[in-house]
Amino acid sequence: MSYLFTSESVSEGHPDKIADQISDALIDNFLAFDPESKVACETLVTTGQVILAGEVKSKTYLDVQQIARDVIKKIGYTKSEYMFEANSCGILSAIHEQSQDINQGVDRSNKEEQGAGDQGMMFGYATNETEDYMPLALNLSHKLLQELAVLRRENDEIKYLRPDAKSQVTLEYDDYNKPVRIDAIVISTQHDDFDEEATMLAKIKTDLVEILIPRIIRSNPQYAHLFNDKIEYHINPTGKFVIGGPHGDTGLTGRKIIVDTYGGKGAHGGGAFSGKDPSKVDRSAAYATRHIAKNLVAAGIADEILVQVSYAIGVAKPMGIYINTYGTGKVGKTDGEIAKIVESLFDMRPYFIEQRLKLRNPIYSETAAYGHMGRTPETVTKTFRTPNGEEKTVTVELFTWEKLDFVDKVKSAFQL
Repeated sequence: MSYLFTSESVSEGHPDKIADQISDALIDNFLAFDPESKVACETLVTTGQVILAGEVKSKTYLDVQQIARDVIKKIGYTKSEYMFEANSCGILSAIHEQSQDINQGVDRSNKEEQGAGDQGMMFGYATNETEDYMPLALNLSHKLLQELAVLRRENDEIKYLRPDAKSQVTLEYDDYNKPVRIDAIVISTQHDDFDEEATMLAKIKTDLVEILIPRIIRSNPQYAHLFNDKIEYHINPTGKFVIGGPHGDTGLTGRKIIVDTYGGKGAHGGGAFSGKDPSKVDRSAAYATRHIAKNLVAAGIADEILVQVSYAIGVAKPMGIYINTYGTGKVGKTDGEIAKIVESLFDMRPYFIEQRLKLRNPIYSETAAYGHMGRTPETVTKTFRTPNGEEKTVTVELFTWEKLDFVDKVKSAFQL
């Protein structure tokens, strides 16, 4: 029997995502000047105020207030009427030194025996229903907001957009678990004030359906068949959305973990990513399990795969690796047998994850909006500066966990 499945996304101007982006900008700056930095940094944003808190062990000193302001400005909070503006908001830092009790469980004289930065379980997921091996509903939800942000910055076809926005896509699946059409699209976007609310609502809905949606179809022709004249659109369903961003809703680091991962497909261990250096397996092992799942599906092991790994704090070797193919396996092996082979192919000790995926580089700012998974690997050059005038330019690989660099090894191990 057919069924409906829904995923959501939030824009870079959503309060929680502002917090994530500030936290990850701090991570990048610490790692740029001291790759061995240990950082757990949380951010809170509200009306005219940013609060930074967390624990750090690093050899470098940063102007954390300026880093936060640069992020806020880049997102687009540059007008006083937003009640949260890059140059005028207050920024309080309560960042202090990391507990030695925690650090002694992570650092080792032999780096290969580096312990996990915390206990917990992490999940990675992949499906072949999209070209990037991501769930389609989440994929579309992200794309809607990424294109909406482009329209906002162009300030050409639509001139009233503000940074805060959310999207949601509901797909209809057939009896064979294949997506056949889009059933509903929800978009709530912050906007400038209008004289008349009815006129405002009508214009926003017309613009998004007649400008945004065609742009999505043109840039993603592989999904054109899913769009139809029966889609139920809910555009700013509450009505007026002038008050938004941190003035409308307090934002916190780590509150959008399902948006960050798989949109409700697969599973999630509960740990957030942003603001954490890669010694925190909440982040690094989640990337590593995504890397495993994506390479397994791309190699043809199954149509859909969930990978779980778990750790004890201070212990290098994982407690266990679990695989679920949801009955879609193609290699004549049980999920337990697949897990044993995976364990032999991918060293999941924290140090080896960091090395394999190059996680000690400043690569995290780009992850903090529009999802950590399903992104395109690329090489970029970035420049960082300290308050004392030190400047560092580095070339880094982004989204290394999305590379299909283990497909041949997987095929060889499974004799494909």
